[in-house]
Order: sequence, then structure tokens, then C-alpha cells
Amino acid sequence: MQLPPPVHASPDSVPRSLPAWLPPDDLERTALHNEVHARPAARIRLPALIIYVAVLNEGITREMECAHLRRLAGQHALPVDSLNGNFLRLRFEGYTVKWERHSEFTRYSIVQALPDAAGVGATEPELLGAPVVAPQWLSSIPGRTVAAVQLAMVHGDFSDEQALMVQAQRWFGGRTVVASQLGHVQGQPVLPGKPLGHSWALTEFRIAPDGFERMLVIAQPGISETRAGRISQRLLDVETYRMMALRGLPVAKLLSPMLAEAESALAANTALLESKSASDQELLGMLVSLAARVERATAEHNYRFSATRAYDTLVGQRIAELREKAIPGTQTIGEFMQRRLSPAMATVAATAQRLASLSERVSRTSALLRTRVDIATEMQNRQLLEKLTRGQELQLRLQSTVEGLSIAAISYYVISLLLYAGKALKAAGVPLNAEIATGVLIPVVLWSVWRTIRRIHAKLRADA
Repeated sequence: MQLPPPVHASPDSVPRSLPAWLPPDDLERTALHNEVHARPAARIRLPALIIYVAVLNEGITREMECAHLRRLAGQHALPVDSLNGNFLRLRFEGYTVKWERHSEFTRYSIVQALPDAAGVGATEPELLGAPVVAPQWLSSIPGRTVAAVQLAMVHGDFSDEQALMVQAQRWFGGRTVVASQLGHVQGQPVLPGKPLGHSWALTEFRIAPDGFERMLVIAQPGISETRAGRISQRLLDVETYRMMALRGLPVAKLLSPMLAEAESALAANTALLESKSASDQELLGMLVSLAARVERATAEHNYRFSATRAYDTLVGQRIAELREKAIPGTQTIGEFMQRRLSPAMATVAATAQRLASLSERVSRTSALLRTRVDIATEMQNRQLLEKLTRGQELQLRLQSTVEGLSIAAISYYVISLLLYAGKALKAAGVPLNAEIATGVLIPVVLWSVWRTIRRIHAKLRADA
């Protein structure tokens, strides 16, 4: 079978090595398709230590971040273009460094092997070991730290869960921890000697003196590298997005006094509007000032409130992906977030709703004032029209009076002309009494002048 001739793609479309069976690609097809592969999960071989730092990148360019990555061993020639995809993984002997840039923050993850002696029962210094990157490199990461976690992932023996918990708590100094069984499937049968799920996750959600939070994952011996990578990604996402979501709480607390003051001012303005004890100009000035304050607050903080909602949603999604089950005597990560994070998110949501409601109420009060101003304006226009109507009536009366005088004056001049004409005819020998003839013509002249003026008025009205 003979194939149709290939369709020549546009220069901007993605080139294909095979014959063109499809129309030219959309300019963004490849980028959108590859978005699902933009941030692949890491493959982590246990035991491992992940040193994770997330920094706010406001005012930080990719060039600055690339210059910092070039300080790593053998990366002095790292091109800036390699950071255009917002994801970069650098592999070194015995460890990897991952760089990810998001809209508001950038995170760095260093994955290295734990020492052989770092078991579950080890104390904190033994378990962490020495970082493979220089501390100066970590401290000079461009940006401001928003989250920093040291996540240790080790194998453990789940035959005695109570003893395992006691050993795991040694890393946290024996303090109370938040812990969950991960990978629990609803309805999964309980087998003797085999725990539900594939691993435990423990943390205390506290910042240590060195600035890091501690997390510990204890996994069954047969866990795969890809699953370990997904576990670490979800746990780090929970902590990062939790901190980013909480950035809306100080804003909400800062806005509360302003909102209370604005609500009181709006109530006072509404009372003045109702009692009509203030002029429209004064009320308009106060409402304009109040609306400007509310709109400025909305413009400055609406993005933060929207971002808080988005980050809170991501926290819930990552916790759901962990598929937690409670460990007897401990609180799960999801329960901890529900009790500690939810009130803060409710405060932010209530403040955002309060701000939006205040803006709507100011708009409604302004609409009421505009209605009152419109009614007053209509009353003034009505009074003005009444005055104009009365003026026109007086003008018509005056015009009628003037017309009567005009008829008399015109008639007088016409009769005078007729009188002179009669006298001239009498002087010429015509037997005519000029005075009598003129007196007889007076009614005819008056009627003729009046009729002529009436016709002129009728023609003017018809032309108008």
C-alpha cells in the first residue's frame, strides 16, 4: 500500500525521525507531556541519611543557585541551562545531591549512606554520622531556611514492636514521638509475626539546636529502593508544605486588628447613613478611605491566603498517600496534623473569608449611599425642571402680553399709513373723508395683523 506523502511540520514543532503520521505538534506538547517526569522519585538504598534543606527563593535567581551548586566537587563547569527544568540530580561517589526549584521555595536533598554501625538502637550522633558535604556549603545556600530535616532510613526487626519502639526513641532522647505504620491497606489480614504495612515513620516535630528536625524511618528488610524513595519524598513534602501553609498564619494575625477596626468603622458609617446625620460628601469620603484600606489588604495578602489553601491541600494528600495506621501508644502524623495544623488553617481561612466579606459589605454600603445620592439628585433635577416649567409659563404669558402690544403697535402704524394715504387722496381731489375711512378700516386692520401673527406662530411650531 502506498503511503501518503509526509506532512512537513512547522519549524517550531518537535522534529520526528519517523514519517509524520500526525499533524504538527503543539508548541507545548512535549513540555506538558514530560511534566509528569519532571521530578522523579529517588531510589534510596537503606540504610541511608537524607539531609534536606528548603529555602525561600524570593529574590534568588537560578544563576545564584547554579553558582552555589558549582562549589560542589567536579561541578565548576555546571551550565545554568541545566537548571531550566527546575530539577537537577547530581551523582557523586557514594552520595547524590538533588536540587528542586518551586514557585516560592527551593529545596536541596543530600542522600548518603549511613555508617554500618548505625542501627535502630543507636544514639543520635552515631545514627547521623558526618555529612558528606561541607557544613559551609549548607550554611551558604542562597535563601532563607523554611524547613530543614535530617531523615534517617534503616532496617528493623518488627517481631517485637514494643522493643522496637523503645530502641527507636533513643534517637529522640527518649522523648514522646509521633509515629505511624506506613503502607497499611484497609482490610489487610493480620498475619502472626508480620506487621501491617511496610515501615514505621517517627518524628517529634521539634527543631534541634543545630536547626534540623529529626525523622526516622524503620523499614522491613525487603523494602525496595523505589518505595524507600517515595516514603522519603512524602515525609519531606509533608513537613515542607506544612511550613509553607503556616506562613499564612502570621498574616492572618496581623490583619485581625485592622479588620476589627475596619468593621467598626463600617458599622459607624452605616449608622450615619441610616440616621442621615452626616452629609453625603462626608460619608462618601469615609467609605472611599475604608474601601481603599480593604482593597489594599486584599491585594497584598490574597495570594498568601490562596497559597496557604493550596499547601494545606497538598499536606492532606501526602498524608493520605502514606496510608497510616496507628502504633499503640503513639499519635499518627495525620492525627497530629489534624489537631495542630487544622486550627491554624481554620484561622487563615476565617481571616480570608472575613476580608472578602468586609469588601462585599463596603460595596453594599457604597451602593446604598449611591442610591441615596441618586435619589437626591433626581429630586434636585425635578425641582429644577419645575422651576424651568414655571419660567416657561411666565415667559409664555409675557410673550402673549408682548404679542398683544405688538398687534396694537403694528395696527397703529398701518392705520397711520392708511390715514396719510386717505389724506393724500383727498388732497388730490378725490372726494374722500380720510378720518371716517380710516376709522372704518381699524377693525379690519386689527383682524388682519392678528391673523398674520397667528399664521407665523403656526408655521414656526410646524417647523420645530
